[in-house]
Amino acid sequence: MRELEPQPIAIHGQPAWTFDRLPAVGQPAPGFRLADPDFRDWTLADFAGKKKILNVVPSLDVPVCRRSARKFNEAIAARADVVVLTISADLPFAQARFCATLKTPNGRFLSTFRAPEFGMDYGTLIVEHARMGLQARAVLVLDEHNVVRHVQLVSELTQEPDHDAALAALG
Repeated sequence: MRELEPQPIAIHGQPAWTFDRLPAVGQPAPGFRLADPDFRDWTLADFAGKKKILNVVPSLDVPVCRRSARKFNEAIAARADVVVLTISADLPFAQARFCATLKTPNGRFLSTFRAPEFGMDYGTLIVEHARMGLQARAVLVLDEHNVVRHVQLVSELTQEPDHDAALAALG
């Protein structure tokens, strides 16, 4: 059994920690089961054969999270081989409100509300902070075989991820 490796982040300059580290580049991504805005469950296997951007955000009620979701979805809109999975702890009702404002032909919005293990398995669950239980801002790029090709844990929750680096990792 391996030891947990909580990662430091900041939230408005205040220290916080994630539950564990993100999956390593070159390793298979952990499986998951997350709910969409219609409460339908989706698993990693449902996106087999596609490259994936996992855009993990604290909440779509936060402007920086909405901007990031828009940027990734717009960047891959013409690519049938890629799907953007924007993952948050928001309830499906909140995700549905945001989805109504954005066309996402190659995107899905998924909630961890009944799957707290996602944040533990992916190292994004915020612990030891008033916002514990939310997801830290992170981006993971998986290839069509679910091997991790890029990871970024954003060090300050109020900042956007490096979209260009994530998109470059798609090849």
